[in-house]
Amino acid sequence: MSRRHYNLPPLTTLAAFEAAARHLSFKNAAQELSVTPGAVSHQVKALEAELQAPLFQRKHRGVELTEEGEALFETLASSFSKISLSLKTIRDCQTGDTVTIGSTSAVASLWLSPSVVRFWRKHPDVNVNQIVNDRPLRSMPDVDFYIRYGRERDNRLEQTELYRDHLVPVGNAELAGKLTGCPLEELAQQRLLHLESDDRSWTTWADWFQQLGYGGPIAPGVRVNNYAVALQAAQDGVGLVLGWQRLLNPLLTTGQLVPIGPHVLAAPHGFHLVGRPDTELSESARLLRNWVIDEVNRSSDESS
Repeated sequence: MSRRHYNLPPLTTLAAFEAAARHLSFKNAAQELSVTPGAVSHQVKALEAELQAPLFQRKHRGVELTEEGEALFETLASSFSKISLSLKTIRDCQTGDTVTIGSTSAVASLWLSPSVVRFWRKHPDVNVNQIVNDRPLRSMPDVDFYIRYGRERDNRLEQTELYRDHLVPVGNAELAGKLTGCPLEELAQQRLLHLESDDRSWTTWADWFQQLGYGGPIAPGVRVNNYAVALQAAQDGVGLVLGWQRLLNPLLTTGQLVPIGPHVLAAPHGFHLVGRPDTELSESARLLRNWVIDEVNRSSDESS
């Protein structure tokens, strides 16, 4: 007879492996699980020892899943997702009809929160929870769906591209008045606000200049880890921030920030609505998802 009813390894080893495989990083998995990277590594090694098979290839700059690791990750991710859905269904029975949507702080303040308020007014019986987090949201199982720049690598998730934006330097009116029309070489030496993010899909100043054909030196500027903070600093005249024209429309319309042309770059990725498959969403979650998509499409039609 098996020493465990389902003949499973300790669940702590499976949870540590799933998080490490999802992030492809022991460090990021450790942050999610509130343990040390060494603890995650220990749990993964224990699981590999029990299975007598390597699950990761350790490389100089990170880890990659082996064939066995890929197969186990797909099974665990699907199983954990079903468990999460069952738990959410039980919670919703106690708390009422609730939908949870996530985004970064900038996306929430600039367009998602107003859209959710309009949804509430139209559908007052649906409770909408908003999760605001500037770290990747894929590690939050209670979120029904979230707004993300770029695609997730997890193909089990439904991913609807909402729109593609354009990237342009923005600053307050005074700086914009001085710098509009200046060459890239001069722009690169201004005080730039650099966003440091765990999400590598975000376009950096270095990416932006390179895509526009400038490969010279770039001023070190000021570094921040929150886009909303960077936007406020730019409004206060601290420096220039790389602006998303459509996302920043509320600030550009009021003149709180001003584009500094003529240098504009089409964003390499689109903003996506990412979430559970349709069959795993409640009727209310599907209602909110369709509302968000319809609002984006309506906004696109009005701006065209």
